Formats: sequence, structure tokens, C-alpha cells
Amino acid sequence: MRMRFTKLALPAMAMAALSAAAFAQGLPTQKMITVDVAQDLAQEAMSACRANGYHVTVLVVDTLNMPKAMLRDDGAAPATTEIARMKATSTMLYNRPSGPAQPLPPGTAAPPLPIPGTINAQGGLPIKVGDATIGAIAVSGAPGGDKDAACATAALAKVADKLK
Repeated sequence: MRMRFTKLALPAMAMAALSAAAFAQGLPTQKMITVDVAQDLAQEAMSACRANGYHVTVLVVDTLNMPKAMLRDDGAAPATTEIARMKATSTMLYNRPSGPAQPLPPGTAAPPLPIPGTINAQGGLPIKVGDATIGAIAVSGAPGGDKDAACATAALAKVADKLK
């Protein structure tokens, strides 16, 4: 049986060969947070907060700070959705947990003013694969940012095997 190549097949084969060669030369590959993992994170954070009697909103965003999953528990205050968004934005902008920088630089009497759309409150954590930040999880509604952060930390621990 003889194969015949059309005029369109040859350029397609050349493109495939170039793509394979580029990949072999070490072009960067990017990890991303999937919808399934984002939903798992949101559910785990919600469960951790519910176990302590907290009604919260959980938001998971990707590297572009775009929402991938959000859950607002029954009884969570409406403002928790906006606060979770601001915590996620703070986390992604500064590439660290939301809230005051710990420790503050020497000679600093107060933390710097937040950038519009951010909040200086705990509860947002980066989602990392190795050293790369692939998103953020933000929790809002527990009685204190430390408790919001604890729920987010518990969720990250539960899905750690999926973040490799």
C-alpha cells in the first residue's frame, strides 16, 4: 500500500515536527489549577469551617486571579463573597498569604495602605506546585482571619497529593 501526501498534509507534518522539536528544546510548561481540583479545595475548606460551626464563602482563583470555584455556605453573610475576592487578589498580587506582612520591616509603624481591590486580612493562601503559584484559595466568614486561614490550610493539606 502506497501513502500519498497531499499539499496540506506536508505543512501539517512539518508543524508537528517543529512543535515536537520546540518541546524537546525545553520550552516552559505551565501547571494550572483544574476545575476539579478547585472544586475539591473549595469543598474541603467549606467542610473544615463547617466542622467548627463557621458559615463561610470559599473562593479559588487561577494564575490570572479568575474564579475557578466559589461556594457560599447557607448562612454566610453576603459581604463574605467580596471579602474572599479581595483576599484572593491580595494573595495573587503579593504572592504570599493575605494579611499583614510578618514581620513588618524595621521602622514601620503601620502596614502600608492596601491597593484598591485588596484587603489586609488573613484567609487567603497561595496554591503552589513546587515554587510556582498556580492560584489562590480565600476563605471569609469565620470569626477571625486566623480561622479563615486555618480552613484554607486544611483544604490545601487534604488535596496536597493533587498539587504535584
